[in-house]
Amino acid sequence: MQLDYLIVGQGICGTFLSWNLLKEGKSVLVIDSANPYTASKVASGVINPVTGRRIVRTWMIEELLPFAFHSYTQFGDEMNAPLVQQCNVLDFHPTPQMHDAFVQRMSEEKDYLHTASDEEQWQKYFRYNYGIGEVNPCLLVDLQTMLQGWRKKLLHQNILLAETFDCSQLTIDELQNTIHYKNITAQKIIFCDGVAGFDNPYFKMLPYVRTKGEALIANIPGLPRTNIFKQGITIVPWKQDFFWIGSNYIWEYTDAQPTQTFRKKVEEQLNYWLKLPYTIIDHIASERPANIERRPFVGLHPLYKQVGVLNGMGTKGCSLAPYFAHQFAQHLSNQKPIDPLADIKRFTRILSM
Repeated sequence: MQLDYLIVGQGICGTFLSWNLLKEGKSVLVIDSANPYTASKVASGVINPVTGRRIVRTWMIEELLPFAFHSYTQFGDEMNAPLVQQCNVLDFHPTPQMHDAFVQRMSEEKDYLHTASDEEQWQKYFRYNYGIGEVNPCLLVDLQTMLQGWRKKLLHQNILLAETFDCSQLTIDELQNTIHYKNITAQKIIFCDGVAGFDNPYFKMLPYVRTKGEALIANIPGLPRTNIFKQGITIVPWKQDFFWIGSNYIWEYTDAQPTQTFRKKVEEQLNYWLKLPYTIIDHIASERPANIERRPFVGLHPLYKQVGVLNGMGTKGCSLAPYFAHQFAQHLSNQKPIDPLADIKRFTRILSM
């Protein structure tokens, strides 16, 4: 089999990269095993324009937010499934100090931070005493429908190999400027391999950071699905009328399994904050392919031009992946530049060692 691009991984990055390259008329084959607990598959799907305790704008959000909305809308139109909606965050202030901090930031960040209208309407759902701020606009993406739908389409077109990639089977033919994997010959191989990138022999020198996140999936009858609700934890409308509740950021851990410590902490917060009865349906966890700089890894290896990477999105994958997958596809197809802050050329020295 001969083709243009072999893509390893069908998370958010691999999905958008294969989609963009196919639109450019390129031939692709995606290799991906059906692991149900990858970072993409257990993510909430929230695109929030502000972040952190200081409530500051996320990097490039002025470009990323409209681009993401357009991309998910177009992707959904092609799949005949709505994938994205505006779903603003209601931030329930837990203390007077947090209220004051939000108000102060609101005076400085008028594009995204607002006082929630008709605060009293939420008294029958939540316990709160210090008001509600609103982050507006925020987006909510149906990642489950997108990833599952795209996988079915790739399988239908016979361009998905449902197996775990075996790097020992990969060889690079520098004379022919191609790569070979088993019976496949391609012009390039692009690794969108998520946490497997930590051990990828071509890119493991990149400054990856191992982080783990957990979430509970709950049934909360009567809770409106019009907003994302936040007070320490975040409650997000999810698939099949359930809610996604999370998440934590663990930097030191022994495995990627769910923990009773997280579940107990979330249930205690829910019991204090939420007035409605709820039932825990599932408890999920995964590792995230983050990096020290909080900037993605995009581009071709400085020594092996047949080998590329699109990875390291961290918790911002829903907003970063559409933009940089498109940019990388344009670079591969039309030699257009990659943003220098994302291009792995910035790591040429360590990747050349």
